[in-house]
Amino acid sequence: MTSKVDEALGYEQARDELIEVVRRLEAGGTTLEESLALWERGEELAKVCRRWLEGARARLDAALAEEESESQKDTDTGSDSA
Repeated sequence: MTSKVDEALGYEQARDELIEVVRRLEAGGTTLEESLALWERGEELAKVCRRWLEGARARLDAALAEEESESQKDTDTGSDSA
């Protein structure tokens, strides 16, 4: 479950922290418990990033659909008056 603090993270903050978590895991030298905690934190950060990206995709899709709808209205109006 994502904490309230994680929900308040911006995309860039979550991404940067995730990069640091991955760097630490790849570097090794941590205990099993530390590695598991880092992995779990990375999973939570990835969820935060995914939610931001899905939200951005939904906004982009909505904007494109609206633009397409407006373009279609203009085309329909233009063909009626020609």
